[in-house]
Amino acid sequence: MDFSFPVQPGAAGRAQGANRTGGIFCVITLTQAGHDIGNQSESRKNLSQLSTEECLEDIRKTHTRVQELTGYEMSLFRPPFGDFDTGVIDNAMECGYMSVLWDVDSYDWKDYGVDAILKNVLESEELGNGSIIRCHSGARYTADALDSLLTELEKLGYEIVPVSRLLT
Repeated sequence: MDFSFPVQPGAAGRAQGANRTGGIFCVITLTQAGHDIGNQSESRKNLSQLSTEECLEDIRKTHTRVQELTGYEMSLFRPPFGDFDTGVIDNAMECGYMSVLWDVDSYDWKDYGVDAILKNVLESEELGNGSIIRCHSGARYTADALDSLLTELEKLGYEIVPVSRLLT
């Protein structure tokens, strides 16, 4: 599971591979806590390289699984790796999704440590009102960086809100 912002008020989780035990637990926990959950496809492949049918099937599998597990109707979609073309966006729309990307990347997946995550976000030229910060729940240092990151963002005057609130 991949988060636009890790588990915290205002988090937006990304359901990917919801058939995996850890993914199921995360999806249920986040849904019960009232967080936004978005679809990132089942296979986490570069969807722009798939046929229309394969892309639709990949998106629908995760949607169906999350809905069966939680009753939650997802409406947000983030293409894996940020890889998309008009076909991927059109396919997501056909499935009832609004596609969302990040504008600030923590690069937490590179496992450079807490200080690198903080620097990548807090010193990003793109950081501003309405920013969406990409972090991953499975990255080695993200959980350790989260409290400091949120504190520093709030000191800078930012309010942490769900992605769905940004879009309204």
